[in-house]
Amino acid sequence: MKECLFCKIVSGEIPSTKVHEDEQLIAFRDVNPQAPTHVLIIPRRHIERLTDLSESEAELIGQMQLSANKIAEQEGIVSGGFRTVFNCGEGAGQSVWHIHMHLLGGRPMHWPPG
Repeated sequence: MKECLFCKIVSGEIPSTKVHEDEQLIAFRDVNPQAPTHVLIIPRRHIERLTDLSESEAELIGQMQLSANKIAEQEGIVSGGFRTVFNCGEGAGQSVWHIHMHLLGGRPMHWPPG
């Protein structure tokens, strides 16, 4: 997707502060952090929204969470707690049309969110 911000990050066209990278995923610091630790975890492959996922991509979502766990450990936020969030659609706050998981930590998280 030529116009996708996250696809441009995947291709290296737009720089990012990466904290994790593997064959399927890239994780980088959010440029507008909402917590002391705010990392975005994205698949390299363009998938616009969660509702576009197929059964064959269930493992990808699991890999995203496992990566979040590792990054939370690296960032030192496991003991204090952390939150992972997917937004799906405008009404839920999705602003970049490439699925991504937010990893947030380093401060108390209140409930309900939003």
